[in-house]
Amino acid sequence: MKLEPSLLDDLRTRLATVIAIPVTPFAADGSVDWDNHAALVRRLVDHGVRVVTPNGNTGEFYALGQAETRRAVESTVAAVAGRAEVVAGVGLDTAGAIAAALHAREAGAGSIMVHQPVHPYRSAEGWIDYHRAIAESVPELGVVLYVRDERVSGEQIRTLADHCPNIVAVKYAVPDPVRFASVARDAGLERFAWIAGLAELHAPGYWATGAVGFTSGLVNVVPRLSLALLETLRGGDYPKAMRVWESARVFEELRAADASADNVSVVKEALAQLGLGGRAVRPPSRILPATVRDGIGGLIAQWRSEGWL
Repeated sequence: MKLEPSLLDDLRTRLATVIAIPVTPFAADGSVDWDNHAALVRRLVDHGVRVVTPNGNTGEFYALGQAETRRAVESTVAAVAGRAEVVAGVGLDTAGAIAAALHAREAGAGSIMVHQPVHPYRSAEGWIDYHRAIAESVPELGVVLYVRDERVSGEQIRTLADHCPNIVAVKYAVPDPVRFASVARDAGLERFAWIAGLAELHAPGYWATGAVGFTSGLVNVVPRLSLALLETLRGGDYPKAMRVWESARVFEELRAADASADNVSVVKEALAQLGLGGRAVRPPSRILPATVRDGIGGLIAQWRSEGWL
């Protein structure tokens, strides 16, 4: 059963917000700590987060097995208990992505986010065919495209959505706000919820050119900070937004350094220092060196003094 136009419009509106990408916490034996996973998701929703994406990159999607990714969706749906939209990450091979999308539907997720294809040989037509097969398998769910490739054009996105009306949003993660502005307008600025996919660091620049929301890993740590940035951007108060941005800047620069090598490790280290989870990550991520860990401790102290924690 396809989503009615009114439901698609409502979903686009709900996605215009901070989209939290929760971490996947690990126990001492390396398995997923599902009790802590649920607690961290509940903490997000308790602080006012209204969209949660299990199996995002900050959730170490590519380091999880199929059983773990499926349970991550189930755990998130149970933890939000109807208080937030669940956008389940899916990807990798087409058949596997379709199976994951079908599971997300059965588990109670309302939407899926399709990871950027990792195949080394990607044609424009193949990119469309890949996403079309996944979106058409779950016409009852909203679909968010995750675009990290600057070769993906607005025309390709528009063509894909002509086939699949349940594509309601685009998470754009190419570090070029001018390119984003062009792609969004070529695809249809009002047709999709355009999400700044490079988190708080890039949110103001993308907001100025058409974004209506942004993804966040920082929100796992200091949800008040991420939500405050959202509200200042919504209000068009860019000087105030940049003051809030300054409080997030160093943390996000640590996550973005060296092609985002420590994206997850920085978030988990901060959670560990707050007593909210362990710092363990799976390869190819790493435990942070002591100097970086000390720096994160300083940021936590700063956030406390500023009233964010």
